[in-house]
Amino acid sequence: MFEAEVEMEQRSSILPLLLMLCLAAAIVGLVGYVVLQVREQSPLKAQQANPVVAAALAAQGPAVIHFRTGVVKTSGDEKPGDPNYRLLEKAGIVKVAKASGGSVVVTLTPAGDHLLAGIPGLKKEKKDSGFSYKAPLAERQLVSIGAIEMNGVNGAIVGYVWKWTPNQLADVFDAGGPLVKSFNTWDRQTLINKYEADFYHGDPTRSTLALARNGKEWKVATP
Repeated sequence: MFEAEVEMEQRSSILPLLLMLCLAAAIVGLVGYVVLQVREQSPLKAQQANPVVAAALAAQGPAVIHFRTGVVKTSGDEKPGDPNYRLLEKAGIVKVAKASGGSVVVTLTPAGDHLLAGIPGLKKEKKDSGFSYKAPLAERQLVSIGAIEMNGVNGAIVGYVWKWTPNQLADVFDAGGPLVKSFNTWDRQTLINKYEADFYHGDPTRSTLALARNGKEWKVATP
């Protein structure tokens, strides 16, 4: 009889403790859930947007020019009469001579060969009588994150500032540089619209990017 009473007293003392532990666990779980929900619905911060925008700029790749050496004929992507080859010739990178049928003979100069050898990411392929070159000019670099406008709970429009980081070949294709400015207005516009001439040493550019929340992460919003 005495042992039974002791056992009942022990059970009666353990039961409130178990209830308290269960209550405490429930409270901790509820608090954790609330914190998680608040965090997932909190506005986008600049430090969160920074790596997403920087990655989006990098994904665009560098500005790249394309040209060929050897006999260059008019085709879908090659127009020897356009000012890009004349610009390269003015820069001392190539020599251009007229050939029959409206084609030209393009020869890389020693100075041009030396300059291209120092361009990271340059692609050179054998093509007919000469070579095909794809040379990077500049890459986009994030400068800063500006104003962030929330578009509902899971969307945001991020303002940011970026600039070009040009290599030495970009000096040739700089729309504000002396070589490009030496052409007439029509040719300058052609170089800008078709042959990657740009203000590579100009002021940083302001732009915006739409981001969307995907679970705990932010990503570029799909159209």
